[in-house]
Amino acid sequence: MTAPRPAESSDAFRALAARRGRPGDRLMASLARVRAETAESPRAWAPSVGIQVGLPAAAALGPASYFADFATPHGRRHVRVCAATACFAAEGGRHLAGVEAALGVAAGNVTPDGETSLQAVHCLGYCYAGPAALDGDAPRTGPALAAQLTGREPPRAPEIPAADATGDPVLLGGVLCGEAPWQVWPGVVTARGPDAVHREVAVSGLRGRGGAGFRVAAKWAAAGRDPDTVVVANGDEGDPGSYADRLLMEADPDRVLEGLALACFACGARRGVVLVRSEYPRALARMREALEQAYAAGHLGSHVHGTDTAVDVQVVRGAGSYVTGEETALIASLEGGRGCARPRPPYPTRRGLWDAPTVVNNVETLAAVPWIVARGGGAYARRGTAEETGTKLVCLSERFARPGAYEVELGTSVRRIVTELGGGLRDGAELAVLQVGGPLGGFLAADALDVPLTEAGLSAGGAALGHAGLVAFDRQVDPRDLLRHIWEFAAAESCGACSPCRVGSRRGLELAAGPLPPGPAYGRLARVMAEASLCAFGRRIPPAVRSLARACEGRLAGWEQ
Repeated sequence: MTAPRPAESSDAFRALAARRGRPGDRLMASLARVRAETAESPRAWAPSVGIQVGLPAAAALGPASYFADFATPHGRRHVRVCAATACFAAEGGRHLAGVEAALGVAAGNVTPDGETSLQAVHCLGYCYAGPAALDGDAPRTGPALAAQLTGREPPRAPEIPAADATGDPVLLGGVLCGEAPWQVWPGVVTARGPDAVHREVAVSGLRGRGGAGFRVAAKWAAAGRDPDTVVVANGDEGDPGSYADRLLMEADPDRVLEGLALACFACGARRGVVLVRSEYPRALARMREALEQAYAAGHLGSHVHGTDTAVDVQVVRGAGSYVTGEETALIASLEGGRGCARPRPPYPTRRGLWDAPTVVNNVETLAAVPWIVARGGGAYARRGTAEETGTKLVCLSERFARPGAYEVELGTSVRRIVTELGGGLRDGAELAVLQVGGPLGGFLAADALDVPLTEAGLSAGGAALGHAGLVAFDRQVDPRDLLRHIWEFAAAESCGACSPCRVGSRRGLELAAGPLPPGPAYGRLARVMAEASLCAFGRRIPPAVRSLARACEGRLAGWEQ
């Protein structure tokens, strides 16, 4: 017997949209289509899009003015240049000015003739080969970025280097060893029940790989096997420095879908959604192609492999927002709203997408599920550490001698990853600081790498696991420039839903751009952000800044607060 449905949300937009057939998907797709054809402000075209799908004008203007892909003007040629951490580290951020000069347009603008527009984005997933840009959907990477965009150099866009450091990969078996997908799901859905899947995942100790590290089996159980449950594969990998999800979605999309099908089965869900960030156009195409093939093979649909099990999946394109990687903001975007974080409780597993119980797992998490179900949760639990089991994809940035995605067991020394797998820094450069887990993860000094790659170990060192992207900075980067970069990212990507983050990130940027140390007022600002921000984005900014100041050994006086 299913639990009674929670009381309907009082949110006016959701209530109206529910009466109009919940047109969130159509709204976002229509906004993307119209934006691609105009350089005008959203105020000129978004209201009519809302009316066309049966919503008030304001319902369309909200997301159109919020999401970067809609708010930024588009010329006939639209170029997205990465301004995120790994590309910043590659050339100290100078590549952006070079691209602007080469194209004759500043970021966020379109040329007077409407021909070319330029958008600065926070991460394209080419951290191993940066700096990077997308010319339309065509990638361009490397030191000669501006020359590639102007046709003076041939295009360069290498594939993601990937390697296994475990001897028996959980995640890269298909990518490196050619292991066929969809080998687990048919047997499970025809001969084993949902309890068997849930039990193996519980025994495995698998935790979410998107940054929060919540136990997957516990999250699945919290949805209560309500038949209206929705499982979302979160492919909005926004941590600059990480490209693990992009690798899996591009190179092994079937395994991601198989993991999603198993998760839906274990949760009693009949519906799954894959959200792919717009900055990953190739991943989006590969996921859609794999989805079509999965339906054709009978893996998905109304009577999966001749059973009474129904699992329907759709692939949805994101619209450009870092915070939308947070599960409540992601749900808001799927409903067609602004991608802002929502207060919790209620938690999404109780009231999520259109008030249905919603389980959000990131792509890497789901890609591990087929291996766990096939080999057994115990086999997975014997890998990694006792408290943090299994393996993790670690992404090394362009500054390393051997950049790429490596599958390692949790607990592996960060120093080993940096020196043995990554080969140290390229051209014999000296490591100054190492960023771990994205721009809000934290920093380690070059002499503080003897910590295990676990959430607990990194937290003790002032960093965070996050998506496990490792971005190396050599001594050519001025710490103050890096400090400003962090605050610029925070101010640009804050969703604005709460005052501590919205105001604090802007004030922090002002202080970082100034010539003097921040003074005692910054201590108060940092405490308010860390304690009162609505979601982890705002709460993580002060600790990340503090870890950078400590790693820089006094060269950022006043920011250790």
